[in-house]
Amino acid sequence: MIDNWNMLGHEWAVDMLRQHAARGEARHAYLFCGPPGLGRRTLALHLAQALNCPNPIAPGVPCGTCRDCKQIEAMQHPDMNVIQAETEGGTLKVDQVREVQRAMSLKPYQSKYRMALFLRFQEANDNAANALLKTLEEAPAHAILLLTADTPEQLLPTIVSRCEILRMRPLPVKAIESYLLDQGVDEERARLLAHISGGRPGYARSLVDDVTVLEKREEYLNDLQTLIPAPRVEKFSYAEKLSKDKDAMRQTFLIWLSYWRDVMLRVAGAETPLINVDRNMEIEFLAGRLDLPTARRVVSDLESALEKMERNVNSRLLTEVLLLDWPKA
Repeated sequence: MIDNWNMLGHEWAVDMLRQHAARGEARHAYLFCGPPGLGRRTLALHLAQALNCPNPIAPGVPCGTCRDCKQIEAMQHPDMNVIQAETEGGTLKVDQVREVQRAMSLKPYQSKYRMALFLRFQEANDNAANALLKTLEEAPAHAILLLTADTPEQLLPTIVSRCEILRMRPLPVKAIESYLLDQGVDEERARLLAHISGGRPGYARSLVDDVTVLEKREEYLNDLQTLIPAPRVEKFSYAEKLSKDKDAMRQTFLIWLSYWRDVMLRVAGAETPLINVDRNMEIEFLAGRLDLPTARRVVSDLESALEKMERNVNSRLLTEVLLLDWPKA
């Protein structure tokens, strides 16, 4: 595991980044892409450690115990700026990027590089994105920019083209299950959480550590079951309530998306393991009453709704339209 930077999975990415650090061939900007909970931020921080550790175990392998490594792990290094929207689903603003521009122009205080870690950069508004583009074009040699985002397609093509892109994929369910068993989770629960995590180690850990995450998921899926056959007035009422909390709305849409993707896969007859394996009978029942274009449309509508949330459209109207277009299976 030391050779893999103590990461679970993503061996190809660690191997490439380790070589960049070992050979002194670091790019000036990296973009780590994939769904939340996959390890994007962790991998970015390990790269920052590999580039700045004064006592590497081997070329490109940080020790993890020195002052630099510990400070980077805690995201409190004097040569590292961490930039993100105030809340998940919020907006990353231009002033935050301009502040980093000033910091990047300074020589490193303690380490080899000055680093800027932009988390969830898909939440940047247009002015912030354009400001970062200027930073990318004029970054000094001692600056390394690390970005995380759900997909490259959410960002300006001119930003993406200036970054080394790492498209991170969910891990196999069995890999997550083995990891949870090693953490002392009992076998039945480890299997369930491995499926629910969708191959995302970070999300799997949050399911273990915080019981409310699982409780909220149960609540959102129960709401979904109630809403499918519900009359219009109930859907309007639910949309009004949900739209008042943007973070809860986003989390609800993400859970619903995982469910409808399971339905779509079953309609298509795919052998892919279900994420919501504990809802297998419901999913099979629903899949038996829908055709593939309908299931695919619901999935596409939810993906589109999540993207529109980033653009601050009317949340209530967005939810109403989404629910009204669901099939009454």
